[in-house]
Amino acid sequence: MGAAIRIGLAAAALAWGLPAHAEVVDSAENGFTVRQSTEVARSPEEVWAALLAPAKWWDPAHTWSKDASGLYIDAQATGCFCELLPRDPKAPEGARRGSVEHMHVIHVNPNKVLLMEGALGPMQGQAVTGKLAVVLRPLDGGRTRIDWEYTVGGYFRMKVADLAPAVDGVIGLQAGRLAQLLEAPAAEAAAPARPAAAGQ
Repeated sequence: MGAAIRIGLAAAALAWGLPAHAEVVDSAENGFTVRQSTEVARSPEEVWAALLAPAKWWDPAHTWSKDASGLYIDAQATGCFCELLPRDPKAPEGARRGSVEHMHVIHVNPNKVLLMEGALGPMQGQAVTGKLAVVLRPLDGGRTRIDWEYTVGGYFRMKVADLAPAVDGVIGLQAGRLAQLLEAPAAEAAAPARPAAAGQ
């Protein structure tokens, strides 16, 4: 990924609030791990509700439709972190909407752990997969620490040394946007209604 894109990611992360801790934990030719961490003045229950409403905080630039309103997380095993694509105005009446699976859910412990599997963004078209763990840890004073860890491995058609920092920046951007939402008034962080099913 080019220097201009990396600079853009860094600027966006600054605009939305940098995570308290961010790093590429390890990197090899066949994979990498990145970690991010933020703290917010919200309970784990409030953080969980916001986490499950990605349409509220996921950066629309990192969606297939450039519109985050179609994002949702079905928080149960075999559930989906998915995106409903906009309706094609030329499609016949009753035609199914397009959709994309960003990741699928493999472990849910409400208010504590969300573990999902999938290759985000342009990695989806490569022979790689990843696991994204989001762990909520209660702190003193009604605060919560949000730890993110994304481990990716497989066959890469691009240099991992270039890819890992860029992915770290993107995960950091999402972590910062979630934290900013949670620092807003509580009503703004409330989960919206789930988008209509892909067939509607």
